[in-house]
Amino acid sequence: MSPILAVASWQSAYQFFHQGGFFMALLLICSVVSVTVIVLRGLALRRNLVVPDVIEQEVEAIQPGDEDAANRLAKLVRRDRSTLGRIIHVGLQHLNWPKSENMEAVQTRARHEIVRLESGLFILEVIVGIAPLLGLLGAVSGLVSVFAAFGADASAQDPHGIAKGISEALSTTIVGLAIAIPSLIAYSYFTKKIETMAAEMESLVGDVLAKCYYHQMQHHPVKPEPRPESYAPPQAVQNQFVPAEMVPVQIVPPQEGPAA
Repeated sequence: MSPILAVASWQSAYQFFHQGGFFMALLLICSVVSVTVIVLRGLALRRNLVVPDVIEQEVEAIQPGDEDAANRLAKLVRRDRSTLGRIIHVGLQHLNWPKSENMEAVQTRARHEIVRLESGLFILEVIVGIAPLLGLLGAVSGLVSVFAAFGADASAQDPHGIAKGISEALSTTIVGLAIAIPSLIAYSYFTKKIETMAAEMESLVGDVLAKCYYHQMQHHPVKPEPRPESYAPPQAVQNQFVPAEMVPVQIVPPQEGPAA
């Protein structure tokens, strides 16, 4: 591209944004913030930083009751700063707790880590909502100015000037939509990616705890609850269910009356 064409393109772009006025400046700020959040979240949500392959392979290599493999995993996650590493580290630190309490501690840590992964996404959600509204507000403000100028000088009816003013007013709408659409795509992509990685981490952490507590379950099996003793109804109740033909018949001789 020749220098003359480059300068002309820059001038046209500057004129396009300059025509938007105050609302165009707000939209430019929104665009800078949106691009910054997208770049930072894209770098932070890389799979190797959230769910490292080394930890995943180590988890899959653990056999139920293998204390040496569990110790190697504990040393690995102690030095690792990934999301999965921090969650597994909490679970391995509290193996002396009952499994239910350990699961609650792991779930609490997992919720905290998911909130950290989602940090900044609400900014994209806000920009998706306000960018089109700012563009529409800028367009309405520009149209008001155009029609006000046209009404003030009705004798000077210049259709070309009116069309130019309307096109300038609609420039903010174009910029607002151009900002909102990529922000919405990025927000949806990051949200789905976090959900997928959260499901993977939940499966891996559950696998680790199941294998670690397998050894304790072998040494401390759960005793079955004692069965209730057989109920023996009272003798009076038993007699009610004895067949009539099996009840011995006692014949009582009639008593003699008093002598006359």
